[in-house]
Amino acid sequence: MIMGDVMADAVQRPRTRADYEDFLYREAALLDQWRLEEWFALFAPDATYEVPTFGKGLDARPDSSLFYIADDHARLRHRVDRLLKMTAHAEWPRSAHVRMIGNVRIEGGDESGTQVMCSFVTYRSKNNITDTYIGHAAYTFVDEGEDLLIRAKRIMLGMNSLQPHGKISIIL
Repeated sequence: MIMGDVMADAVQRPRTRADYEDFLYREAALLDQWRLEEWFALFAPDATYEVPTFGKGLDARPDSSLFYIADDHARLRHRVDRLLKMTAHAEWPRSAHVRMIGNVRIEGGDESGTQVMCSFVTYRSKNNITDTYIGHAAYTFVDEGEDLLIRAKRIMLGMNSLQPHGKISIIL
């Protein structure tokens, strides 16, 4: 086997759960370190980022249901730009974050990409208050050459209200 064949085999190798899990750990680290530009680069140009209200599932649509966040790629770009400015008072100075990812599983795949689910806990600490966000994340991943990109990310909060914090000023 020549070197070109080895490279071709590596590119065609199906991705494993560990590949997606490593990606999700990297994404969490980028968000924890507030490296939002690098985080934004993980998204495909046709990506969506959504956070529906409690109790909404994967079939809910932002045009017919209430969502806390329903961003396409352009709106997500604006969100990142805004959060990086000093005028984003809820995050300036920025809060400290710790994200934990678990129960990563491949749910299937189709022409839109590979569906991956995970559980998460995000801790946000600022002004001597620590808020906890819990839930599940549903991703659709696409391969762009050797790169893996997020085509869709939907956060399904596992809490029936945003109290006591009352807002989402970070990226979950």
